Amino acid sequence: MHTRNIRIPAQLILLVATLICFGQFSVNAWRAARAPLMTRWAREVSPSNAWPEYPRPQLVRDEWLNLNGLWNYAIVSKSAPRPTNWDGQILVPFPVESALSGVMKPLTPANRLWYQRSFELPSAWKGRRVRLNFGAVDWETEVYVNGRRVGSHRGGYDAFSFDITDELKPAGNQEVTVVVFDPTDSSTQPHGKQVLHPQHIYYTASSGIWQTVWLEPVARTHIESVRIVPDLDNEFARLAVTLSKPTQGTVVQVALLDGEKTVGRQEVHVGNATSGEIVKDINLPVPQAKPWSPDHPFLYHLKFTVTQGGRVVDEVRSYFGMRKISLGKDRRSVVRLFLNNRPLFEFGPLDQGFWPDGLYTAPTDEALRYDIEVMKRLGFNLARKHVKVEPARWYYWCDKLGLLVWQDMPSGDRHIGRHDPDIQRTPESAKEYVTELHAIIQELYDHPSIVMWIPFNEGWGQFDTARIVNLVKQWDPTRLVDAASGWADRGVGDMHDIHKYPGPAIAALETHRAVVLGEFGGLGLPIRDHTLQEEKNWGYRSYKNPEELTTAYSNLLDKLYPLINQGLAAAVYTQLTDVETEVNGLMTYDRAVIKMDPTTVSVANKKVFTPAGDNGH
Repeated sequence: MHTRNIRIPAQLILLVATLICFGQFSVNAWRAARAPLMTRWAREVSPSNAWPEYPRPQLVRDEWLNLNGLWNYAIVSKSAPRPTNWDGQILVPFPVESALSGVMKPLTPANRLWYQRSFELPSAWKGRRVRLNFGAVDWETEVYVNGRRVGSHRGGYDAFSFDITDELKPAGNQEVTVVVFDPTDSSTQPHGKQVLHPQHIYYTASSGIWQTVWLEPVARTHIESVRIVPDLDNEFARLAVTLSKPTQGTVVQVALLDGEKTVGRQEVHVGNATSGEIVKDINLPVPQAKPWSPDHPFLYHLKFTVTQGGRVVDEVRSYFGMRKISLGKDRRSVVRLFLNNRPLFEFGPLDQGFWPDGLYTAPTDEALRYDIEVMKRLGFNLARKHVKVEPARWYYWCDKLGLLVWQDMPSGDRHIGRHDPDIQRTPESAKEYVTELHAIIQELYDHPSIVMWIPFNEGWGQFDTARIVNLVKQWDPTRLVDAASGWADRGVGDMHDIHKYPGPAIAALETHRAVVLGEFGGLGLPIRDHTLQEEKNWGYRSYKNPEELTTAYSNLLDKLYPLINQGLAAAVYTQLTDVETEVNGLMTYDRAVIKMDPTTVSVANKKVFTPAGDNGH
């Protein structure tokens, strides 16, 4: 159901379905587990309001039913059949290892995690197709509806969905069952910093459902996806609309909105595709285009309407930013990162995206937004999302608030040293990596905030580097590619990226690639009562109090300024928050304390955008 117009009925439907599902279990009896450290948002989390926001902000439909909330769960042997008894309740969409799931138990490679719940469909959906959508499930998933298998999916970071119409009963309670297997770091699939035995720079795993699950009704002919490519120089946007099973007479109309004002319209007539899909290209003029940038994150909105015989069969809303990403040379012929045809020094923190109470899943949308607001407040224009992919709403807040994003691909398989050749993956491992990388790029393609793809970090799983860069360039020629952040540079991609702790440092300038500092800093300070453990926390460099840390940060940036004038095009400071036993954060892990003086940090950070000397800015 629509979260704004009929929010209460949707919640009531969810509550009733939950009560039906659990029978002897009481919603009132559920409570979060207690982690050693909890955020202030944890107290706002309950079975009736677990991530109520619409989860797909660039393809919005008014009617939907949120399946977040309480599900039955059981952890059983990998070879065991469907359990006949449940271990208890789990709060979706929080990982089973997290406190906010209410379970906080590990899922080992010897086990599978089963979920089950019931729901009822709104009567208004009768006669339409019903899709069951998953934001993300880590890692291998099978889904059953009313005891019938509807499909499976591999991949811990991309969304997937199933048409479950044929498995639904005519009326009454419907049952959905989800089965998850997650080998974490015991296998070769992309898993990022999740490990079975956390220590040092590797953290607790996040298995199972960790993003929103929801239902939506669609017509037989409906929009599957929209690809938006802004062309700032020529003031238009290229739209590719994928339609499911259109018939003769199907028409797609698109309206371009500047705020509430419609400033453009286009219409295309679609041929027949009784089975399968049709992709229609639409060139949409954007007169007097307003550029999107971190300082002015202006977003245009789109409304797509699909009609057949003059009858509306589907409506979706989206948005985009008019911006251009490129390499260019400044007045001294130094290669720089350009945004909207102007050089821009990109500077921000490494962002791991972990939470002490939700692990991979932020407690609330407000919490997710808070991280981005802090980065903006501290004067950064960039976040490097480190070997993790976030829910779509994180990128939405970056789009809306104005934060550039360098997006890492989550790592997996074996590592190489600084001077080693690329690893040789098995065909299965290579295929899984490429499949997930492609899915992630396709899914995140329309977000204007994303300006860089990073396939590999520090040799983690690095293989076929040149081939992977070429694939990424084929899939997305509009963005830059940082082939390997740190360590094993192969001379390909759009930049040479080095890491230096505490740094800073600069690599030798090149004629066709920018030079960037993909990680530096790591200044550490544990704050009492805001760490997971009282002792044995660590940082790359350790300090005794906030004043000392603030001074060290200012001194570090004093060393960075001259490197910008010498040709450094971007820098990433380690890191936004503490994570588990790692205390290198600008904030504590629970986001309760900004560890340095914010005003001093902001003043120091903003100097990087107006450095002394002629550097082309």
